[in-house]
Formats: sequence, structure tokens, C-alpha cells
Amino acid sequence: MIAAFCTEPGRLELREVDAPHPGPDDVVVKVRSCGICGSDLHWFHGGFPAPPVCPGHEISGEVVEVGTGVSDVRGGDRVAIEPLMVCGECWGCRTGDYQLCRRLHIVGTTVDGGFAEYLRMPAYAAFRLPDTVDYEVGAFAEPLAVCTHAARLADVRLGDRVLVIGAGTIGLLAAAACTAGGAEVWITARHPQQRTAAAALGAARVFSGPDAARELADAAHDASIDAVIETVGGTADTLNEAITLVRRGGTVLVLGVFTTMPTLNALALVLREVRIIGSLTYGRSGPRADFDVALQLLAAQPERFRALITHRIGLNDINNGFTIAADKRSGAIKVAVQPG
Repeated sequence: MIAAFCTEPGRLELREVDAPHPGPDDVVVKVRSCGICGSDLHWFHGGFPAPPVCPGHEISGEVVEVGTGVSDVRGGDRVAIEPLMVCGECWGCRTGDYQLCRRLHIVGTTVDGGFAEYLRMPAYAAFRLPDTVDYEVGAFAEPLAVCTHAARLADVRLGDRVLVIGAGTIGLLAAAACTAGGAEVWITARHPQQRTAAAALGAARVFSGPDAARELADAAHDASIDAVIETVGGTADTLNEAITLVRRGGTVLVLGVFTTMPTLNALALVLREVRIIGSLTYGRSGPRADFDVALQLLAAQPERFRALITHRIGLNDINNGFTIAADKRSGAIKVAVQPG
């Protein structure tokens, strides 16, 4: 099969490699769609070391082969992949916080991912797609699960006012997750396509343009913000911004991947009694996985999420796909790689 590998910053190389075969309790999935994530852009541009494996973690596809012992899924099932491989035995796994597994492997980072024609995964990681969700929309299950998990950790409730800093894919999906929970969502956006998408996903206010910072500060002064979800990361000074904008006793939830050590106004943190929470991926609360919640949201309004896909490319054009995804002037929100 053909799979992509990052050989140096700014370049992916297609290689012919052996197609996977399932071990016991595994499935092999034919990848139908795999989104380019903002975290992928960090290593693509040298902000992080490139993964030594085939990258890609926003994956949907068709089960084509199952290993011995697999009964929950079968060949022909359409699935979204929860890209975590866990031990199932440690404290995190036993309590439902399996994203904190001491032996965690993340697909596309430490084991081969979805920028390939086929993928092998444990069967527990394959979530069936609802009938109303096709492969394109199904690949949003992973980033939307990140956001449903974040909203759960931030304890976002009906009637809360939530500010989302940043309107990339994760910011937009965080807005959708919080809106679905009954919150009033404000969001900051830099680009026209982000402003349009934020409004379509139910954001009550979108702050954009040269006066956005002042307008946001004035609005936060007049109407308290219960929680801020930071999705920018990189080298931005957004943590300090979040601490000053959230109400006293409010919550700052950090989703952005920072590539440098951010500064933090610890005095403001203490004086305002602000809670800061980090959020990694997704897990399970009680009987429901965050992935299940995400798939339910996708099934309810699939076209609303499909509108976020601005570009579709084949695996053989993946370098161009990364170039498009990195340049928001291209109009990009989500670039979907579709191997077959």
C-alpha cells in the first residue's frame, strides 16, 4: 500500500509499504478520509519533531478485515477511529480516563496513522458511524470528541457564557460543542471563512478585525465570561488574555498546543482565583465515551459540519494539502485527505 511519511520539515514522502494484517482483537480499516489537524502543521513546519511513523489521526474508513476474537465490528462496517492505544489495566484506563494511560500510544504520533490506504487498530478503537454520517463527516468525530471532552472538563453548563479563543477547526468545533450544551458562545476569528463558519455553528458573537481585542475586553467587562477555551497555542500570549477575560472564579481550559513556553500572569491567576485545566484528547464519563457524544452531534446535523471541509485532496497530493491547510488566505478550514 501507499503511506505518507515526513522526511524533513515542510515535506511528506509517499512510500510503498506492506499492508497491515490484523492480530487478535484487531481490525484493518481502509481509510476513506483523514483530516489535516492543526497539530500536524506544527511538526510539518518544524515546531515539533516529525513523527517517525505515518502521521494522521482524524480518521474514518471501512473495516475490511477482523482478527480472531473480534465480535463487536465486522467487515463492511463504516467506522470512525479513536486514535488511542491503551493498556486497559492502569488507573487511568480503569477509571475511564484512558487518555492518561501510562502506556498510551497515539496513532499518527507513535504508531502508524491515517495518511495511508489502510490502518490496523484494536477493535475497541473502531466506533460505528451513524447512518446519517458519511466518511467525510465521520472524520470529524476525532476533533469534535476533543471538544466535547474539553467542554466536559470545563463543566460548561446550560446558560453559561463561554469564550473560545481562536477559530481554527478545534475552535469552531469547541463552539459547536458548547452551543449544543446550551451555552452562549463568543469566539475570536482572524479570517473571513472563520467568521462565517463560527456564525453558522451558532456563535452568539464573533470578535474579529483590528478592534477585536478592545471590543472583547469591553464586552467581557459588561457581561461575565464563565469559561474561556484557548485553542490557539503556538507562540501566542493567549493564556494571559484568557486569565484577564474570564470572570473571577471562572475556568480557563487549554486546548492549544504551545510550541514555546508561554508566559503566565500568576498574580492575576491568584487574585482572580481562576482555574486552569489542561485537556489532552478524550475519554469516557460513566457509560458514554466522548467519541459517542461527538458522533451523536455529527448525526444530528451532518451538513452543518460538512460545511467546514473547504478542500479535498488525494493521498498523492498530500504536500499540496498541507500547504493549503497552513495558509488561511487560501480559505482553508479543514483539508480532508481521501486516499480512496
